[in-house]
Amino acid sequence: MPPVRPSGRRFEQLLFTRADLRPGRTLLVRMGLVLALFALVFLVLWFERDGLKDNVDQQMTAIDVLYFAMVTMTTVGYGDIVPVSQEARLVDALFITPIRLLMWFLFLGTAYQLVVSQYREGYRMAKVQAALRDHIIVCGFGYTGWSTAKELLAKGVDAERVVIIEPREERIRTALELGLIALRGDATQEALLRHAVVERARAVIVTAGRDDTNALILLTARHLHPTVEILVSAVEEENVKVFQQGGATGIISPSTFGGYLLAAAVGHPHFMEYVQDLLTAGGRVNLVERSVRPDEVGRTASDLKPDIILRLYRQGTVLQFWDLQDGRKLETGDMLVILKSLPGATASSPPTA
Repeated sequence: MPPVRPSGRRFEQLLFTRADLRPGRTLLVRMGLVLALFALVFLVLWFERDGLKDNVDQQMTAIDVLYFAMVTMTTVGYGDIVPVSQEARLVDALFITPIRLLMWFLFLGTAYQLVVSQYREGYRMAKVQAALRDHIIVCGFGYTGWSTAKELLAKGVDAERVVIIEPREERIRTALELGLIALRGDATQEALLRHAVVERARAVIVTAGRDDTNALILLTARHLHPTVEILVSAVEEENVKVFQQGGATGIISPSTFGGYLLAAAVGHPHFMEYVQDLLTAGGRVNLVERSVRPDEVGRTASDLKPDIILRLYRQGTVLQFWDLQDGRKLETGDMLVILKSLPGATASSPPTA
């Protein structure tokens, strides 16, 4: 998928959880590397032991070589054992010294990653989480998730209010280029959704690419936030009922929906262009769903021109466009689906794969 970089936008936030940092695994790997380096130094010094001098008993045993390797690599150096031959001094200068420096880099790097880095990331995460309210969480950043996030930005949603949860690092990098907040990990895990502050989210969009994964994310998010709006992408139409039972607010099956559009476009060459205009932020017309404003109460549908009321939802009743042409008044609590004209707008082009 092509990365999209908003012009003038410079906002990158990649958050790591403690599980991402994996301190235990990091420590074991680096300890293993240190032991391997120490073993290598010991072997080299053992073969060059004739060039070493023990000032105590004049004999170089295996214990002496082990001791000398340890104090040399740790830069302690008591002077009781010293290299005396040219070969031994070259080994110390050209072989052991670079290994000694590498070990110190390992020690410092480990201390930084396991202590400083965790505190830094914890501070950054706490700061970002404190600011997250009324945000949108996108679980899965494949092509569908990428298109969703891109359209949200085009519709005016602040990048600081879109949180991406995605396990693949290359997709995380794409999210960062859009200026979004990114959490690397599995969205089916309750802890990760809590890191994304799902309890204060405005909506959760589930596009993991697999219906079984989508179902787990749906159930977990619904458990953590019983009233949040959850929109799910269904790969198979037969799983729509499962998502409905799981508490999804809205369900879209891209393959089925795409089939409907293709069938409807047969013989209508301008149909797809209009639908694209209707659904994208860069189109010349736009669908808006909103409640009636106080200044609109008591007015009729014709009073809202040039906007057109396509549907009106009133206390469980659905009124269509033609039902509103008899001059009936708008009431408090009505929910409107409006077709808005956007003069001067140009149709947007679909993203390329």
